[in-house]
Amino acid sequence: MAARDVVGLDEVDETRVGLVGGKAAHLGALTGVEGVRVPAGFVVTTDIFRAVAGASPAVADAVRRLARADPADLDEMRGACARARAAVEDLTLPDDVAAAVAGALAAIGADAAYAVRSSATAEDLPTASFAGQQDSFLGVVGAEAIGRHVVRCWASLFTERAVAYRRRHGIDDAAVAMAVLVQEMVDADAAGVLFTADPVTGRRTVAVVEATVGLGEALVSGIVDPDVFTVHDGAVATRNGAKERALEAAPGGGTRDVALDADRRERPALSDAQVRRLVALGRRIEARFGRPQDIEWCLAGDDLHVVQSRPITTAFPAPEAADDGFHVYVSVGHQQMMTDAMRPLGWSMWQLTAMAPMVQAGGRLFVDVTGRLATPAGRAGLLEVMGKGDPLVRDALETVLARGDVPLRPAAADAPAAAPHGGGPPAEIATDPAIVTALVERSEASVAAARDALAGRTGPDVFDALDDAFAEHARVLADPESLQVIMAGMQATWWLEEHLREWLGDAGAADALTLSAPGNVTSEMGLALLDVADVIRPFPPVVALLESRVDAEDRRFLDELGDLPGGPEARAALEGFLARYGARGAGEIDITRPRWSERPAMLLPVVLDHVRHAAPDEARRRFEDGARQAQRATQDVLWRLRLLPDGEAKARETARMIDRVRTFVGYREYPKFDIVRRYAVYKEALLGEARRLVAAGVLTREDDAFFLTFAELREAVASGRVDPALVQERRAAVAWHATLRPPRVLTSEGEALHGAYRDGAASGAPSGALVGIPASAGTVEGRARVVLDMARADLAPGDILVTTHTDPSWTPLFVAVAGVITEVGGRMTHGAVIAREYGLPAVVGVPDATRLVRDGQRVRVHGGEGYVELLD
Repeated sequence: MAARDVVGLDEVDETRVGLVGGKAAHLGALTGVEGVRVPAGFVVTTDIFRAVAGASPAVADAVRRLARADPADLDEMRGACARARAAVEDLTLPDDVAAAVAGALAAIGADAAYAVRSSATAEDLPTASFAGQQDSFLGVVGAEAIGRHVVRCWASLFTERAVAYRRRHGIDDAAVAMAVLVQEMVDADAAGVLFTADPVTGRRTVAVVEATVGLGEALVSGIVDPDVFTVHDGAVATRNGAKERALEAAPGGGTRDVALDADRRERPALSDAQVRRLVALGRRIEARFGRPQDIEWCLAGDDLHVVQSRPITTAFPAPEAADDGFHVYVSVGHQQMMTDAMRPLGWSMWQLTAMAPMVQAGGRLFVDVTGRLATPAGRAGLLEVMGKGDPLVRDALETVLARGDVPLRPAAADAPAAAPHGGGPPAEIATDPAIVTALVERSEASVAAARDALAGRTGPDVFDALDDAFAEHARVLADPESLQVIMAGMQATWWLEEHLREWLGDAGAADALTLSAPGNVTSEMGLALLDVADVIRPFPPVVALLESRVDAEDRRFLDELGDLPGGPEARAALEGFLARYGARGAGEIDITRPRWSERPAMLLPVVLDHVRHAAPDEARRRFEDGARQAQRATQDVLWRLRLLPDGEAKARETARMIDRVRTFVGYREYPKFDIVRRYAVYKEALLGEARRLVAAGVLTREDDAFFLTFAELREAVASGRVDPALVQERRAAVAWHATLRPPRVLTSEGEALHGAYRDGAASGAPSGALVGIPASAGTVEGRARVVLDMARADLAPGDILVTTHTDPSWTPLFVAVAGVITEVGGRMTHGAVIAREYGLPAVVGVPDATRLVRDGQRVRVHGGEGYVELLD
């Protein structure tokens, strides 16, 4: 080993993370920023750790045993972590490294007290902070003691908290290495943490400072309640903490816990001027790294020192606005019932094919509604439509408006004419089923034409053909007649809900009127899978094969059916379903997500549940039963209305609206079906190009193409070049984005708003009930099944499905359950529409439902009132 295995802090920056770890790399970068004081120090590099730990059979064995430990077995994990720590703690620094440490100390001050701190390669990353997961030691004096504490830092790689954190972030224990940062201690009068963005809301124009007297370790370890300073536009708001004690450096090394006198307890740890100076310093650091920072600092006399800076990994990324003005964005994913993070090809394709301009942030798409909010009519219309779709979106918008962040101005000629969901006066269109039939036929022909136009094309020609396909895609989406039909169905639904509630006092009377509504391609899909189960059920060898193939990654298991009794029939049934619906799949608005046609085994758990639990001919019986119930509900509603004053007129208008709903509401699902079938055509063409890039050595893997935007993939095909580092960077970013909770409303300042239910929401709900949006009337009690992946569903008759969101691909599960609870959704989103057509009580928009409801817990769903009771 060489002396360069110990390097000065001022010799490194964030490009040297692999050598010095995240903490030291970031601090090293700050040593070159004007006005930023970083205590002098040096780093014992990861090369030393790798060499010393790598030469130890005991460490290698302990790490292997840790990798095999069952994360669910806490005792096993605890023991495996302890063995790994013990093996590392038995290590010692080689003589030449110990000499290099002594030399570095002499250059700074051999008798000074030092902080010895971990700096792992997986620490202080943009996607994972590892804050507090590994150990630090304060007040260490002398080369020998520092050498011992370096080894103790190495061992802290295997604390239970650090291992659990790595597991959550998919980081391999064996892939992580530890550098150790040694810095001269600052005799701090005050210390703490600065967040350059509000750590709760993410608002970038708000900074939050937590401060205490003495060393910051008192705050980190939780022995004091710090002073908290909130800074916005230069104004400082202060909340004094209970600073009864402090940690300070002890003579001769180490720290000591001291009691504070009454004056020091009550006096803020920082003056307002010092807080402003600290925030200004934080803004310089934030600018250096290009994102909000969590900064540890200390104050000695009047000098501010920075001892750590890491990204705020929980802050949702702010969109890139076209100007410096204030903007408000509404989540697209919450309207599309798909809030997962999308890969770059996915979100860029949706941007290119959507009806409204969208911005990307955190792997999600948002629509800028600032123009709508800035005019009286636009604001009223947007809030009305959003309130009908998702009250939480409306509440989040009203929170922003209440602060006056979007001032009203007179209506302008160039203001957007429509809200994201449409709006305006009732659609003027005849109640004629032939209109819907003609729209569907035109769509079928258009999709077929796109497929023909792309067939046989390669290279840049593919993208030229896609340009034409996107233009046709936009024309179909914006077809005025199609939009009229969608709005006619929605407005008739709203009319029935409002008027029947007013006239009959029955909030759920309208729901039964849409049971088994004709022409709904999504509800038909759910029933069609029951028919597939009917074909498979009589053949036990086919059932056994399918049970063994539920994790199949491709279509090859279909070939295995051919030699089994009933196999050809089963294969024909599955392939017939895929021919019609195979373009669908979970998260289908993201073109990079697998389709059922690509991975048919995703359907097998649902098919097998139907085989086990459904009766033969269940699909036909359910549809006919629903139609009869809807007819009886219609007769009942009209009879009750006729008993009212002016009853004949009320009944006549209601009958007209019921006819309108049943004619048009099914089409509400068709445009999404049209989109995903077009996406299947586009994806097939793009995957062909990705395979050619892999064959040419331009990409390593086919799915590398998913981490490029559409424009970048086009350029890669034209140039034959892709930066591998860009793909890896994007993979890491997508993994980080997947950990973030997307907001319903986001501002250009980075503030993430999720909305809340105010007083009066579900006013009949008992204490402790979970409140949401009443989506489909009825009350049902059953076992909750919390399902986050449709392909892992294990449902029985009478179960209540609890999940984050349900796009159309989840519809087959609705056939198998008795009720539905989702975290995301509104009255007119896909899950609510299908729940009503199937007659399932449903409550949607229940915040944190998948966390608050335990899998297996008994619950009662009040679909008409909008709340869920937890029964045990």
